Amino acid sequence: MVKTQTRTQGPAIYTTGGKLPQREYGKNRVKLSIVGFGGIVVMNAQPVHAGRTVAQAVERGVNYFDVAPSYGNAEEVLGPALEPHRKSCFLACKTGQRQAAKARDELNQSLQRLRTDYLDLYQLHAISDVAKDVDVAFAKDGVMEVLAEARRSGQVRHVGFSAHSVEAALAALDRYDFDSILLPINFATFFQGHFGPTVLAKAQENGASVLALKALALQKWPNDTPKPHAYPKCWYQPISDPHEQELALRFTLSQPVTAALPTGDEGLFWRAVEIAAKFEPLTAREAEHLRVIASKLDPIFQV
Repeated sequence: MVKTQTRTQGPAIYTTGGKLPQREYGKNRVKLSIVGFGGIVVMNAQPVHAGRTVAQAVERGVNYFDVAPSYGNAEEVLGPALEPHRKSCFLACKTGQRQAAKARDELNQSLQRLRTDYLDLYQLHAISDVAKDVDVAFAKDGVMEVLAEARRSGQVRHVGFSAHSVEAALAALDRYDFDSILLPINFATFFQGHFGPTVLAKAQENGASVLALKALALQKWPNDTPKPHAYPKCWYQPISDPHEQELALRFTLSQPVTAALPTGDEGLFWRAVEIAAKFEPLTAREAEHLRVIASKLDPIFQV
């Protein structure tokens, strides 16, 4: 493995013999592929197809997999497909529970479905409100008790959270030494929605790794634009132009992030793998071009 310095603001790139580049995650410097595999990619897939898709992703160098109980049957499908590759992969899961008792049950259920006795990363899922999510999670008998217990017992190796709110993300980072945050880092939300910069800065200050969501999102679905059947797993309008897809993912990977999780659409996942395999940091001129595009969009998240 060869370490290559680039012009990114984020962690150094590690080249891996023709496979996807990697970056360091967490204080233990685990190396993750710069594009991860979201479990929604195989949600509702037939077992044979899911197994083949996961095997092909691993062959291309993907070693970061992420899933959640709320993703339909994704845990049940991903578990058997990933099982042959489990020892060489970093598996992240989430809990949407905020109370300890329900969170314990959900953690054990996820471990069983995913056919593993530990998770590399366990995350509070989708914190959006300080009072309803952060305060409750950290209260007595809250879910954070379970995450701390699971880390001590070895069921969980790293602890993080995913957030769709700047306020909630900043509050959570103030209350615990999280290993990582999973956050939308997208050119339109960044430039037009002003969503992301303050949380990135706080995460860097705390030493928390950043995992990026929604890199290939364009905007909210316009009211006058019907949702095509081509993207049934996208609740937002994804980027369809190949050149803009490349610029958008390179924008995200040029921020101080470890890796990006593309949408659950299988075609867009493979497109992200293709782009990431040839990753080059975004230039100032390309960033300005994206800023102009963003000025005409209705971003999926904004402050």
